[in-house]
Formats: sequence, C-alpha cells, structure tokens
Amino acid sequence: MTKSEPTIDPSADDPLANNNARPAGWDAHGVKLRILAEGAALGFDKIAVTDTDLSKEKPHVLSWLAEGFAGEMGYLERHVDKRLQPNLLEPSTCRIITARMQYLPADTNPIEVLESSDKAYISRYALGRDYHKVLRRRLAKLANQINLTLADAEPRFTFRAFTDSAPVLEKALGEKSGLGWIGKHTLLLDKEVGSWFFLGEIYTNAPLPIDEDAVEEACGKCSACMTVCPTDAIVSPRRLDARRCISYLTIEHKSAIPEEFRKPMGNRIYGCDDCQLFCPWNREAPTTTEPDFAVRNGLDSPRLVDLFALSKDEFLALTEGSAMRRVGYAQWQRNIAIALGNSPGGKEVDRALKAGLGRVSAMVDEHIHWALDQRASS
Repeated sequence: MTKSEPTIDPSADDPLANNNARPAGWDAHGVKLRILAEGAALGFDKIAVTDTDLSKEKPHVLSWLAEGFAGEMGYLERHVDKRLQPNLLEPSTCRIITARMQYLPADTNPIEVLESSDKAYISRYALGRDYHKVLRRRLAKLANQINLTLADAEPRFTFRAFTDSAPVLEKALGEKSGLGWIGKHTLLLDKEVGSWFFLGEIYTNAPLPIDEDAVEEACGKCSACMTVCPTDAIVSPRRLDARRCISYLTIEHKSAIPEEFRKPMGNRIYGCDDCQLFCPWNREAPTTTEPDFAVRNGLDSPRLVDLFALSKDEFLALTEGSAMRRVGYAQWQRNIAIALGNSPGGKEVDRALKAGLGRVSAMVDEHIHWALDQRASS
C-alpha cells in the first residue's frame, strides 16, 4: 500500500523565519502567565506551550498507518499532513498551548464491576458529560479571553481551540510540551496524576515562550499494561494495533466483531480501561472534582439485561449529552449481546437475548445467536 509522505519544513513554524517580526513592547511572558492563571481558573490542572515541529513523529505515524493499525479509522490517514504540520490545519500557527483536565470520578469501583459479569463495564471517561463539549467550551472561553486581551496587538494574534475534534497529534504535542510522557500503552502519563486526564489544545500565531522541560520517561521495565490487555492489542511498547483494541472494537468498529475477540471482551460494552487500571502510576491517581465528569444515570455499574432491554428511544435518552452517543443503537446492542454471552446469568439472560432477536438488524442478531450458543455450551 502506497502512502503519500508529507514534507515537513520545521522553519516554516518559526515566525521569525517567516519575517513576522515580534511586535514591539508585547509582553509575551506576561500573556503566558495570564493564560496559565486563567486556564487554572477554568479547571485545567496543567497548561504548557510548545512549538509545532513534529518532524520526529513522522516515521512512527506513517509506519503505524502503513501497518494498517488504524483499522476503519480512515480519517487518521486522510488528514495526516495536517496532523504532522499544524500550520496546515490553522495557517500561521507557530505555538500550541496544551492543556489537560482530570476526569476519573470517585468511588466507581472499576475492578469490582469488571469482576461482576452481570454488570456492564463502561470506560470511566464516558460516565459523565461528553468531554468534547466540556473541554471545547473551556478552551474556547480561554481562547476568547486571550483574543480580547490582544485585540489591539499588531500583527493580529489569534487563538483557536481543539479537543479531539480535529487532525491533531494530541499525545505527541502533550509530551513535547511537558504534560507527561507517552507510556507503553500509548497514553500520556504523569508521575503525579497518572493517565486519567483529557487533553486539549489551542493553536496560535502568537510567539509565546516555549516550555523546554521534557518529562522523563518512567515506565522502565514495567510492562503491566501490555500483559493485562485482554486482546494483546499493545503489540510492542508505544505501539497499539487498534484493530485488536476493545475500545476500538466497541466504539469505532461498526460491523461484526471478529469472534476471536468476543470472549476476551468480557463485560466491556463501551471502551476498555485495563491498561490504565493496572498501571502502577495510576495507583495514587487523583479523582476529579469537576461536576461535569460525575457519574450520570447510574452508568458506573448497570445491569447488562437492563441496558439490553432498552428501546432505541430509551437508549438515546440515557446517553443524551454523553460521549456514548458516538455509538449507535446497533453497536450498543451488539456489544451488550457479547457481554451477555460471556455472563453466567440464568433464564433471565436467555429471555433477554431471545427478546432481542429481530429488534435491530441481521448483524446484531448474529451476535445474539453467538451469545446464545455460548450459554448453551457453558
């Protein structure tokens, strides 16, 4: 498979190289301090600034795509140029403000839920309000505040916010700016807060001071995340085959889930947190105090049969304002059918599965029949 390789010119990201003189009297350090202060007031636990040179990421990104590890996520390849060259996404960008916000809700007992096969496990990030909306709103507010502050500056500076909603190499930029290091599970890690946080970015043409202190990689010889992955999706340190990842399979993959992954999915119906749950750096990870990320509708430990019985309208009502809207009703039913097939439940489960036949689609019915066969042979 032939891939077009973007040409990266790091000097294009330097405003001085492009003859954009810094405005006389502009207090870049003062503006940055204000960004940090206002960001903290908006609930971000850390903010940093980096440049846009991602040339070191090019070999890894293109190799990962060439291996087919992106699966059905074709959008990752379509916009690879913009991911590797931020100023193609937002012209004149020379600095990127990176931000993180903790999301782990307290007292959700994730291990206990995973061990209760009659319960549905939903990735902890999806238990509250949709993080896309929460972070984007906060980052947009921060960007607007800075835009107003510098409204009279010449040349005109702009600040534009993104949160997992545009072709942005979020983790690479987070690592480059000093928000953490990319662990073997491919997530950003910090010694103080672990990995339970969301990332967001603000692209700007303002030549703000850059944070130079990189975070030292501290995974060492630990490979807990690779060992506990139910489907062996982490094929080597910092290299994930999304096609094997339960998060990908339950959310991004739209068609039938390969049978080899159905038993390992257990009761995980939306996402998977195993690589975070068993990471030593998450043992003392703080929980969030952000009300928007508090558990909604009892989704931290719901019964599988109750979720499977929901009509499409009831599903839409339950997931209103949630990141779980990313999956449609068919995927929802498909995922829960697999979990029910992995459960030891009795006649109630059999009745629930049989009642689901013919309700959605032939694809869902195939997974229900698989679940019934699993139960009959157990």
